[in-house]
Amino acid sequence: MHMCTCTKGHSVAVVETRTSKERPGQLDVYLEGNTSWKEIEEFIQQKKELGTEFRLSISPIWFPRHISELDRFANKVLECGRELKSDHPGFTDQNYRERRRIFADIAINHKHGKPIPNVEYTDIEINTWGVVFAELNKLYPTHACKEHNAVFPLLVKDCGYSKDHIPQLQTVSDFMKALSGFQLRPVAGLLSPRDFLAGLAFRVFHSTQYIRHHSKPLYTPEPDVCHELLGHVPMLCDPNFAQFSQEIGLASLGAPDEYIQKLSHLYWFTIEFGLCKQDGEVRAYGAGLLSSFGELQYCLTSIPKVEPLDPFKAAVKEYPITEYQPFYFLAESFTDAKEKISLFSKTIPRPVLIRYNEISESIEDAPCV
Repeated sequence: MHMCTCTKGHSVAVVETRTSKERPGQLDVYLEGNTSWKEIEEFIQQKKELGTEFRLSISPIWFPRHISELDRFANKVLECGRELKSDHPGFTDQNYRERRRIFADIAINHKHGKPIPNVEYTDIEINTWGVVFAELNKLYPTHACKEHNAVFPLLVKDCGYSKDHIPQLQTVSDFMKALSGFQLRPVAGLLSPRDFLAGLAFRVFHSTQYIRHHSKPLYTPEPDVCHELLGHVPMLCDPNFAQFSQEIGLASLGAPDEYIQKLSHLYWFTIEFGLCKQDGEVRAYGAGLLSSFGELQYCLTSIPKVEPLDPFKAAVKEYPITEYQPFYFLAESFTDAKEKISLFSKTIPRPVLIRYNEISESIEDAPCV
């Protein structure tokens, strides 16, 4: 790695130099540093005045360009993981805390291309899963969208979903990848919005492997394996929904911080708490609804307010995180939602256009004109 200095003394690291595929005989240089895009442009101009030829396409915000680069941040969780907050139901339970440390170590040590280790869940953990599984299965036929209900029997048949068995992440990941191209990667806790959304761009869903505390089986202050496997996985098995999810991830790559916040709000009101219209009726497709027995019932009542999906409104709308949502957005279809997300993503200012190459599992970019 080589260092150079910009106009105000800030350092820039040359993290990679590649032979250009688009300009034979020239190099593509990838930089990182604690400087601004404007200062880099000034630095390039100075070099040009000295006779150095620069033709660089530089993104001011680093983002992964190959699926393996998710390794760089997958273990940088914001909270939970090995440690619990004092108001967590399992905070004073030493056995539960030790189990959480075991799950965290699996996630932190995981690398791309390696299988996710199987875990042996305890009887208490299986019983907790069983309560959640049984209660939600009563509601799915009448409250969940048809995509969720279509794939759920296949998860029972091929991945071992049942009241008495918690499926292993690798088994589920292989099944999901065969259907939609998405795969699971273990994570110890909550990632930053930017890092989590970046995973979606590569069709990777960062999934927890631990389970909520047994004292409150129908409540969790954080995502857990019930939320992931019962809420997210069935939906990510559907190709149309998977494309919709990836679209939000692609929109995040290279986006300024204020747009990452907007995209995280959009994610909340769609992938986590979205409603859709099917055969003239409203159904739930958001994982936060599909994994919550109470809110799955509540969301289809006349109590909350429901409006047609508008990404520009959803991106700036605030929401509560410790109570049922007072407001939901209704999508006409996943195809319609994907098109609306695409239109929204075109308003995000960034110096490169993003393309995903599914064969190489990499991001290709070109300068915006």
